Amino acid sequence: MITRQRLAAGVCALLAALTAGIAFPTGAVADETAEQAAPKVELVLDVSGSMRARDIDGGSRMSAAKQAFDEVLDATPEEVQLGIRTLGANYRGNDRKTGCKDTAQLYPVGTLDRTEAKTAVATLTPTGWTPIGPALLKAAGDLDGGNGTRRIVLISDGEDTCQPLDPCEVAREIAAKGIGLTIDTLGLVPDAKTRDQLSCIADATGGTYTSIQHKEELTDRVGQLVERAADPVVTPVAVEGATACTSAPTLKSGLYTDREVFGQHRYYRVDVKPGQELRASVSVAADREVNPDYGVLLRAVTVHGREIVRGEAAGNGRTDVVSTGLRYPKAESDDENAPAETVCLQVSNSFSAASGVKTTPGMPVELTVDVVDGPDQASDVASFGLGRGWWLLGALVLTGFLAGVLWGWVSRLRIAVWRTN
Repeated sequence: MITRQRLAAGVCALLAALTAGIAFPTGAVADETAEQAAPKVELVLDVSGSMRARDIDGGSRMSAAKQAFDEVLDATPEEVQLGIRTLGANYRGNDRKTGCKDTAQLYPVGTLDRTEAKTAVATLTPTGWTPIGPALLKAAGDLDGGNGTRRIVLISDGEDTCQPLDPCEVAREIAAKGIGLTIDTLGLVPDAKTRDQLSCIADATGGTYTSIQHKEELTDRVGQLVERAADPVVTPVAVEGATACTSAPTLKSGLYTDREVFGQHRYYRVDVKPGQELRASVSVAADREVNPDYGVLLRAVTVHGREIVRGEAAGNGRTDVVSTGLRYPKAESDDENAPAETVCLQVSNSFSAASGVKTTPGMPVELTVDVVDGPDQASDVASFGLGRGWWLLGALVLTGFLAGVLWGWVSRLRIAVWRTN
């Protein structure tokens, strides 16, 4: 029994090693980013009149927010530059035009003075309107510049009261600029409309939405988002695909973002040398309401339009992201001076807008390009990436089978001898 367990463990270990070889191949990977600027975070707090409501653990929403800010400011990593912006904190009147301009930077984005920041938060009193859209535009400006992580954390308990400046459209416009800014939203005891609006804002920039019912939830979530900004990340590069392969931008290994309208084709060029393998994947985010039955197609084609390989994915219903990918190994050449082949990546989608939904700006596209050392033979790809590993795996399976037969024969012989005696 012990022998068989060890044999089974060995086979499992081999399979794990081969699988790791597929998931983390040697050779080139996506380009490492250069040294990045300090991560920046701005906390945007709703200080409108509704924050007086006392429905979070027996206290007001405002007191829960102040407690969360105090604890988060104490725990903010040293390398994070943090700022605080308010909305609805200063104007107490009923003039809508004035109320919808009520957003101010309470503490500038920069090196954190914890005592000064906490003192500023302590002075806040629930006051006025809820101009979320204008506050997001200002916050994006507060974080402008640099190539480090930039994140807005919006904490609100209600819908924007300053339409027609739709905060969801504002978030889409921010994302369309390709500046790599993420907006995370937290809803304090939200109703359905508030939840939908805050979710839409987060989805538009690849952020997250969290519904908050208790003080501890608010503190923990804001703290997590601030700490996440300090994690090393690869910053996507904004690129604009072309409508034809001949005019497409040439990409190297890396992570790229673009926008694609409904039913559009976008082209990008990649140079693949003999003996290299192109690996590409694409994700298209449905950041607004779309009709059911849709798909995403990624094709690798020659400059003359002949298809080399494709990857496709389909969905039915409201799906946040649809992704697909492909691999193309270019065979080795006997000519050391053989030129690289230009491969065109075509990204297409079959989304259609629901009634009344805007089609611009286009939906967020994230494209990963990786040109690595290719497998020994093109057939390796068809062999699920195991290549010559199949021979070793087959030998182990055969060995295991013969060992099992031998073990069974020896066991039967021992039982026969025991019965004879």
